[in-house]
Amino acid sequence: MKFLCVECDRQMAFEERRLPGDGTLAAAFRCPQCGRVVALLTNPMETQLVASLGVKIGGTTLPPQPLESIRGTVTTGKHDAFEESGEKGEGRGPIWSGEAQERLARVPGFVRGMVKKIYAEYAKEHGLAEITPAVMDTARSELGLEGM
Repeated sequence: MKFLCVECDRQMAFEERRLPGDGTLAAAFRCPQCGRVVALLTNPMETQLVASLGVKIGGTTLPPQPLESIRGTVTTGKHDAFEESGEKGEGRGPIWSGEAQERLARVPGFVRGMVKKIYAEYAKEHGLAEITPAVMDTARSELGLEGM
């Protein structure tokens, strides 16, 4: 996706990206010819969807690598972002209570692995051996994910 300046018919250049902390994402693009600025603002669900798809807002500062999109899916996609480890307390992470597993089952499948990973990392960072609905609520509040 590219933004074009309507007046100049030129591709706008990425200028700035901000993550305000409320789950939204803001990005600004400027026309290199006339200086016109356009801003993009996503709501928390759109931000989560964009992140889960691996979309890079503003492009990359490195030159494109061979098979970059495929390599990204293989090395960072389903392998770690959607990993299903720690489910049964196999020494790889906290265990999930039955109630927490039921609640997790209501999360849309395409982001469930990522949501599970967020809660598992929160539990590890706080030294929690079990993830319960109360832990999930506390994590959502502390991580600013209430709107999701």
